[in-house]
Amino acid sequence: MNWKPYIQGYQSFLQLERSLSENSVEAYLHDVEKLLQFLETKKHEFSPKEVELEHLQEFLMWVNELGMSARTQARVISGIKGFYKYLLLENVLNNDPTTLLESPQLGRKLPDTLSLEDINGIIDAIDLSTNEGQRNKAMLETIYSCGLRVSELVNLKISHLYFNDGFIKVTGKGDKERLVPIGSAAVKQITIYKDEVRVHQQVKKEHEDILFLNRRGAKLTRVMVFTIIKRLAFKIGLKKHISPHTFRHSFATHLIEGGADLRAVQEMLGHESITTTEIYTHLDREYLRSAIIQFHPRS
Repeated sequence: MNWKPYIQGYQSFLQLERSLSENSVEAYLHDVEKLLQFLETKKHEFSPKEVELEHLQEFLMWVNELGMSARTQARVISGIKGFYKYLLLENVLNNDPTTLLESPQLGRKLPDTLSLEDINGIIDAIDLSTNEGQRNKAMLETIYSCGLRVSELVNLKISHLYFNDGFIKVTGKGDKERLVPIGSAAVKQITIYKDEVRVHQQVKKEHEDILFLNRRGAKLTRVMVFTIIKRLAFKIGLKKHISPHTFRHSFATHLIEGGADLRAVQEMLGHESITTTEIYTHLDREYLRSAIIQFHPRS
């Protein structure tokens, strides 16, 4: 049972033909490797061509027994289906065994959000007496002002700052670029960090154009941004489970609540489909409902 050539081919397909980001490619490959792990555990010495629907259904039961959430299971199934669609495309298979494979039913999950008071509290908790504090304030102002993904934040380039025009250029999923408006608070903090802190750092080779740097003069990792935000939330006693993505969700929610056009928000977030952006209208409806219940005299 040699799956390696198929997995390598799938990886090339995802990178070259679908132009997916490195993180997305890793996630898809991880799903296929999970199936391979299951087959090895059950001592099923099948090639991808020999796997049938009953084996995949057995795999789903195994995944469920591992304690994975319904959402994680659905994502794994999506990855497996993508792999078999690729094999079908490459004429490795004549029939797709995943056609009748059902994903668990999912409700639409509303993302966690922060109030403006929460965001101000987190940013105000930053220790500005340190160089890292100046950088962190600039980062959080930017991620909230522009609704960036964490990967877009850590890869933001100095050459992509167009402050005179009020925009920054962002490289999103699939290396797609978009222009995003940036607010004055973020511009101010980036300028302070860039001109008073970053200018004194020794920058590592190939990181010269990266805006936000760690102490060693290299690009920050995604994990480091998560850690910074979690520490600040803990510092102010915020009980919510938050991450960099919470700032992005909050950015979109506050825009929708303020009456922003859905298509404009879609463009700013870099969503390929407006269906993805529409989840924020559900959030807005919850906001309206809670407001009515709280303030309507007959509620």
